[in-house]
Amino acid sequence: MVLEVGRPTISLTDSAVAKLKEMLSEQEDQGLCFRVFVQPGGCDGFSYGMTWDAPAEDDEVIERGGVRLLIDKTSSRVLRGSEIDYVTSVTATGFAIRNPNAVSTCGCGHSFKTGEDAGHADPCGEEQESQ
Repeated sequence: MVLEVGRPTISLTDSAVAKLKEMLSEQEDQGLCFRVFVQPGGCDGFSYGMTWDAPAEDDEVIERGGVRLLIDKTSSRVLRGSEIDYVTSVTATGFAIRNPNAVSTCGCGHSFKTGEDAGHADPCGEEQESQ
């Protein structure tokens, strides 16, 4: 489904769109979309994931500046109102998700919990060892 009316679940900044277009140009399949999802785990209960993927039937598809972003129904609830940015600073470079639903984040910055759902936390040591 392509969202045409109302406010999309996630918004993309101009810098995120520019970086995604650059990354898409390097993909073998130019028809791929950028999927953003939330999965249980991490130190604080939920962690973000991102990958190139083809749309599934029940995905929300957000189109902006020639980039298509996919969000599954489960992730949509936790990501509603979020903004994806691409940031470059002295200490980090990459995508940043500003999620108004996150009430806390873990010390290592890779996971979060919401006021409605704490998710399933894993000790930091276990998560870091599996990366």
